[in-house]
Formats: sequence, C-alpha cells, structure tokens
Amino acid sequence: MLADVLSLLGGLLLLYVGAEALVKGGVGLALAVGASHTLIGLTVVAFGTSLPELSVSVTASSQGRGAVVLGNVLGSNIANLGVVLGLTALLVPTQVDASLQRREVPALLLSALAVPALLRDGRLDRGEAGLLVLSALVLLGMMARAAMARALGPPGHATAELAEGERPPAHRATTLLQLSMIFVGLLALVGGGHLFVQGAVGVARYAGMSDRLVGLTVVAVGTSLPEFSASVVAAWRGHAGLAVGNVVGSNIFNVLLILGVTGLARPVVAAPGQTELAAFLGLTVLAVWLLRRPRTLRRIEGAALVALFAVFLTLLATGR
Repeated sequence: MLADVLSLLGGLLLLYVGAEALVKGGVGLALAVGASHTLIGLTVVAFGTSLPELSVSVTASSQGRGAVVLGNVLGSNIANLGVVLGLTALLVPTQVDASLQRREVPALLLSALAVPALLRDGRLDRGEAGLLVLSALVLLGMMARAAMARALGPPGHATAELAEGERPPAHRATTLLQLSMIFVGLLALVGGGHLFVQGAVGVARYAGMSDRLVGLTVVAVGTSLPEFSASVVAAWRGHAGLAVGNVVGSNIFNVLLILGVTGLARPVVAAPGQTELAAFLGLTVLAVWLLRRPRTLRRIEGAALVALFAVFLTLLATGR
C-alpha cells in the first residue's frame, strides 16, 4: 500500500515537470516554425500525451483483453472531455480557435460515431482497424498541408495569433532545443502517467474496486493525466489554443490511431457498455456544440462538463 502511494506521488511530480517542459517546448516550436499554438496542440502535444493510452491498449490487446482496450479508449475520451476540458475551462476561461471548426471538430464527431458503427458486431477486425489508421493518416496529411500553407503565407500571418509580447527575441532558442524540451516533457509525462496508474490501480484494488470500474475510471483517468497536465499548464500560461487543441487532437487520436493500431496488432473483441457509450457520445456531441464557433469556453460550461463526468462515475459506481 505504501509503495502504491509513493508511486502516485512520484507520478504526479513527473506529470507536472513533464507538462511544464512540453508546453514550453511546444510554444517555442510554434514560434520557431511559424505554426499556431492550436496546430501544435492538435499534433505534437496531442499525440505525445496519447502515448500512455497506446501503451495500455497494446499491452491489453496482447493479452487478449479487448474489454480493457475499449474501456481505456472510451474512458480516456470521456475523461478528456469531462475532466481535462471541463476543469481547464473552469479554472481559466479558454478561447476556441477559429481553425478548429473547419477540420478537427467534424473529425472529432465522425471519429466518435465510428465507434458504435464499427463495433456493432462486438468486434473490430484488422480491415476496420486499418480504415481507422488510414483516416488518421489522411487527417494528419491535411494538417501538415495547412501548416505549410500557413508558414508560406504573407509575412506575419503565421504568428498572427500570438501576442506582441510573445514574439521570439533575438536570442531565441533553436528549434532543436525546443524539440529536445518536447521530447523530455513527453518522457516525463509517459513515465509519470505510468507511475500514477500503477499506484492508483494498487490503491483501487486495495479498496475493493472491480476490474471494470478500475479500467473505466482509474486507468482511463490516469492515462488522461498527461492531457490534463499539459492543458491546464498551457491554459494557465495563456496558451488556450494549445490546451483546447490537445484535448480535441487526443480524442481523435485515441479512436483513429490508438484503437486502430491496437486492432491491427490483434482484432479487438469487445462490445461497449451502454453507460460508457452514452457518456462517450453525449460528451462528444456537447463538446462539438461548444466548439462550433470561435468563442470563449465559460466557467459555467466547464462546470457542466465536470458535472456530467461525475454523473458518469456515479452510474458506474452503482453498477449501471
């Protein structure tokens, strides 16, 4: 029990250190290459903070535990929207970037709708998994093309969203240094997430929680802690685009890449429970509505997302 508690505390420390390094490196990279904070959040930060979900899902798949894979993906996406986006908006009212509406918000909705469609027979085979991965690659290609067009646009256009005080100084760190900070931050986030999940699972089992409840809550929330750490630190430092982009990108990657890659390695045999599927689709539709246009996510909306996540946990705890 003591070892589990120490693992929890050590994990939290690494998560904080990793989030600080990742956000600083991500913002520095955006400045160096002329990309927006939102784009960096949607790609580099989102993919990096999804690595714990990939690790857990591939491990579970290799053991033939499809229910754990599906529970991890759905639970992580629910936690990303209810906890990460909700608490971020609750702590710091967060601005929604106009660029999200054209591509990423529709992709978020379509990726969520793909889950019940592909798993209607209780199985995700390799062909269906390959379709998810192909969709992810197409989306990444579209993001890369948009980033190149932005970088090659009129002078000053690439960094139009940045405040004057954020312009790179003459002695700005090199792009290599920013990438190094991102790499170190990702390592710390993945390591911290692993330690936290390990400790949390031990504490939860000591408390007598069922495997299903542990998977949908402790593991899912634990693997979402990198997203939470990075988003809260980014929003707190005024980089709202990175915070929102991280959540949206992570949820898209969780379905298209994490579930897709896991299904390619081994077909996933599992059917989503009604409670988690309803929460997953409901929170996604609500998030799409909140992100439908450029605006500020208000604290009351963040509180609503957190409250809905609490309802989800209550339903799970009561065995529904």
